Amino acid sequence: MGRPGTRKLSVLAVSAAVVSVGAVAPPAATADRTPAKVPVAVGYGGAVASVDADASAAGIEVLKHGGNAVDAAVATAAALGVTEPYSAGIGGGGYFVYYDAKSRTVHTIDGRETAPLSADADLFTENGKPLAFADAVSSGLSVGTPGTPATWQQALEAWGSKRLGTLLKPAERIARDGFTVDDTFRAQTASNETRFRYFPDTAKLFLPNGRLPVVGSTFKNPELARTYEQLGRQGVGAVYRGDIGDDIVKTVEHPPVDPASGWNARPGKLAEKDFAVYRAKLQAPTRTSYRGLNVYSIAPSSSGGTTVGEALNILENTDLSKASEVQYLHHFIEASRIAFADRGRWVGDPAFEDVPTKELLSQRYADSRACLIKDDAVLGSPLAPGDPRHPASCGQGGTAAPTTYEGENTTHLTVADKWGNVVAYTLTIEQTGGSGITVPGRGFLLNNELTDFSFAPANPAVHDPNLPGPGKRPRSSISPTIVLDRHNRPVVALGSPGGATIITTVLQTLTGFLDRKLPLVDAIAAPRASQRNAARTELEPGLYDSDLRKRLEAIGHSFSLNPEIGAATGVQRLPDGKWLAAAEKVRRGGGSAMVVRPAR
Repeated sequence: MGRPGTRKLSVLAVSAAVVSVGAVAPPAATADRTPAKVPVAVGYGGAVASVDADASAAGIEVLKHGGNAVDAAVATAAALGVTEPYSAGIGGGGYFVYYDAKSRTVHTIDGRETAPLSADADLFTENGKPLAFADAVSSGLSVGTPGTPATWQQALEAWGSKRLGTLLKPAERIARDGFTVDDTFRAQTASNETRFRYFPDTAKLFLPNGRLPVVGSTFKNPELARTYEQLGRQGVGAVYRGDIGDDIVKTVEHPPVDPASGWNARPGKLAEKDFAVYRAKLQAPTRTSYRGLNVYSIAPSSSGGTTVGEALNILENTDLSKASEVQYLHHFIEASRIAFADRGRWVGDPAFEDVPTKELLSQRYADSRACLIKDDAVLGSPLAPGDPRHPASCGQGGTAAPTTYEGENTTHLTVADKWGNVVAYTLTIEQTGGSGITVPGRGFLLNNELTDFSFAPANPAVHDPNLPGPGKRPRSSISPTIVLDRHNRPVVALGSPGGATIITTVLQTLTGFLDRKLPLVDAIAAPRASQRNAARTELEPGLYDSDLRKRLEAIGHSFSLNPEIGAATGVQRLPDGKWLAAAEKVRRGGGSAMVVRPAR
């Protein structure tokens, strides 16, 4: 753990310089009444931040009617399944982090998808060779048992106050009445148009009349509305023991591909028994201490909590608040590089792998790795991992494992309620559009999460903890994070989509907010860098086109341009019962921050 006594910050110290503006939601919107997107809102009664205004409005509606943060998170997530169907939905999974204000404790749910029980390490091997990613992704092979419905049920049973059927009503209404197509939805559809046309049910839904949806038009999904209605009436047993699950199995085993497309949509191996045995796991969070604050996140099967936590521990002994912008970014990049080197070697599904979670999060181990960082030189990549069970000063050993590709178009929501409960919830169907396969008659896309597994070992001589296995969860980078003060009261909660860049986005936003004293909305908006143990660090244009890039290159860094990294949201506790909700100003078309009652 980090040293609990170092450079402690008060809540007031990290909540300064915010502007008291607010956005309050009308009743859940229809296409002709879509609320405006506002990136920051301050007020009372609770807060919701997501990438989408209709979804944030759905969460606010629940809070206004007496629901708590968990209830609102489920309602917001269900609405995102309508308006962000290429990023989330009941065909996917995710990770849920919850702060209980009464007990001042943090709890988590691992709702990650699982491989079929019939899967083995050769799931993505054909004729003795790993499949190409493009051949695997748009196929039944890529589809894992969905975890999102089970996550909702688990969260509501443990901490919610409303029935699932009640919480699905706003999303059901948006699906039935429609939402307004924006530039982002059209662009995401266009980027998937070719493979969407492989599957007639997908093309019928997302390419109405055979064309891309028009910006400003109304997009309706009556099949999803009926699916939500059934789910609300029958409960999630309709998925795990009923006909919704049966329809998913049939779709995976016999992908409904257009024969004229020529696409080889390889069948998957999901079966009814995979649904029957699926469980969303209640598990302990990761915890590390940073600047006297307690940082909680999700433990493996996601690598988010261990990798963000290790990087924070590495940075613990560097005063980032006084560092120059160049030195701040240099240390941030190098800490990310080291943490990703260890992630690739050690993190997998702990039900199958011996993951040294405690050791990866120890300050002793972080210190043994931090000494690799020099102010005037850059570590090479790929960097070899260390051994967290036997830390050696500046030690490296074994073979570096490259970071596997993860789809970047997940979505994140953050919620707080009037009682002080907080939820940080990241959900996904993996890459933009998931597998590309829509379940006939159901109105939702299936995930391609199993492509997050390693298709083959990076080095046959070194054990890869992320190979497929029966019922195994693929490694994720999802990092929903809640930070508490030394009295275990919330300071900030946040998260982001972005595949493996989630980890660096969360880390950079946290250090920007906690160390650099940026207002939360500005920490979210700041141009990003992402180093994932690769030869080059990715930079957004705001950094790539700046003088900072040249000054970092003078130290030895190499860079490549990434137009957009992540799409974060967060909430911050302010004095006097106020909450601040914050979202993106520009990325993904801007996010939506709302509060129940704006401060004046």
